[in-house]
Amino acid sequence: MTGQDQPSPWWTPRRYADRRPFLQARTAITRALRAWFEEQGFAEVETAILQISPGNETHLHAPRTELRQADGSAATRYLRTSPEFACKKLLAAGEPKIYEFARVFRDRERGDLHLPEFTMLEWYRPGFSLKDLMFEVSDLLNVVLKARFGEVRPTVLSYKHAFMDRLDLNPLKATLKELKDCCRRVGLNLDLGQDRLAYIDLLFSHMVEPSLGFDTAVFLTDFPPELASLAKTKLDEDGELVAARFELYIEGLELANAYDELIDAEVLRSRFEADNAEREKLGLYVMPIDEFLLAALPQMTACAGIALGVDRLLMIATEQMQLEKVITFPASIS
Repeated sequence: MTGQDQPSPWWTPRRYADRRPFLQARTAITRALRAWFEEQGFAEVETAILQISPGNETHLHAPRTELRQADGSAATRYLRTSPEFACKKLLAAGEPKIYEFARVFRDRERGDLHLPEFTMLEWYRPGFSLKDLMFEVSDLLNVVLKARFGEVRPTVLSYKHAFMDRLDLNPLKATLKELKDCCRRVGLNLDLGQDRLAYIDLLFSHMVEPSLGFDTAVFLTDFPPELASLAKTKLDEDGELVAARFELYIEGLELANAYDELIDAEVLRSRFEADNAEREKLGLYVMPIDEFLLAALPQMTACAGIALGVDRLLMIATEQMQLEKVITFPASIS
């Protein structure tokens, strides 16, 4: 290809004209979201992007860098994967309800639905249950998605029943053999060894998730306890242990992830340590544990919190199913 055959840069007016409507839609959605939070009496916060610890979960890969201290020594810092740790310290300090539009970063993520840098909207509600938070999310969706859907009336479906409806399998009780047999039955012939959770995730991502939220938005609740992350655990209506969290799906796309926040520092420390042991086993770098977060947790009250992908919300609002299409700067050069 000669120089004359090369496509013009994306910022030439003719090419940028295809991107500009998404910038305008983002502006309108962001403005509507901020107005909604203002009406509800939230404080907008801005927390640090560089963190001592970005989280310890094995599936999260945070870009890291070294800063030079005044004495010339090096200090490792990470680009945040979420503002969660910082927001919880503000809650411990006494902030009643907060939200943040946060630029966050995930290494090793690139595809139609994943980029290494994106915008996350997080908010926290001390004293709220997950049910309370579902009603609030529904109210918000009816503000920002009204132009496309009219009224949004989400339904609630448990993780277990989503599996049973589609695969006739209870993921909370299924043995490793039953999970492998189910994978073979639906044509997922991958050898994942003895990793039971990996088989559950394979079935979920290929056979369950793509079907969620087409008739109406869906709150998927009561995840396997191994997926609790920073959420509490509880017993479901059948007496089975589950994670007290939900995810929001519209048209097969995960838009948000919410927790009944775990505020037991000892339990959370044990989860961080288990995550780091798994990271070491997988050859990943071990993350520092945020001791300031653990020290702050005892001062937090019971709380529900949620993270919503703003770029994905824009995808739904504009009916565009490629994430890179709705961002202003192409991910390949930004």
